[in-house]
Amino acid sequence: MLNGIWGFFVIGGILTGAFLGRMDMVTAAVIGGGKSAMELAFTMAGVVAVWSGVLKIAERGGMIDTLAGKMTPIMDFLFPTIPRSHRARKYIATNFVANFLGLGWAATPAGLMAMKELQKLNREQEGTASSAMCMFLTVNMTSLQLVTVNILAYRTEFGSKNPAEIVGVGIVATLITTLVGIFAAKLLERRM
Repeated sequence: MLNGIWGFFVIGGILTGAFLGRMDMVTAAVIGGGKSAMELAFTMAGVVAVWSGVLKIAERGGMIDTLAGKMTPIMDFLFPTIPRSHRARKYIATNFVANFLGLGWAATPAGLMAMKELQKLNREQEGTASSAMCMFLTVNMTSLQLVTVNILAYRTEFGSKNPAEIVGVGIVATLITTLVGIFAAKLLERRM
């Protein structure tokens, strides 16, 4: 579906440029866009590498297990079907911490491992997500964030004079989306 949408936009842009006689602008946009994409990719790769390393050190040092233990009341509320000693809780805690710190890309490996562990607990038919999987995905996608490191990196990369001016608004917005997401997931969970 997304391939079709992107294909439509690319082909539409090229045809519009050709129709208007502005293929020079199309060519410049392709070259400039590719350059910007590579610069941004290298910038974000550095951010992800650093924070993935920090999270791995925290995991090996036992900090993630400690944090997962301290998050037990929240985990019990959000994921009542996951046993307290199950590995999924550790990966979920890691993912939540990374998202809370605004490290969405660095949270991805822990999120994938959490989903893999949640699938082992899934009693639904093949191809159907469990309530725990839906709740995890909801909280992960709404991602309550204290500091939006990725957005700050983007804003810095693109020359913002005050990249941190959005932090307060970001906290409020992500708090609201997370609470609404949890409420909706719990409401739909009861209907199943």
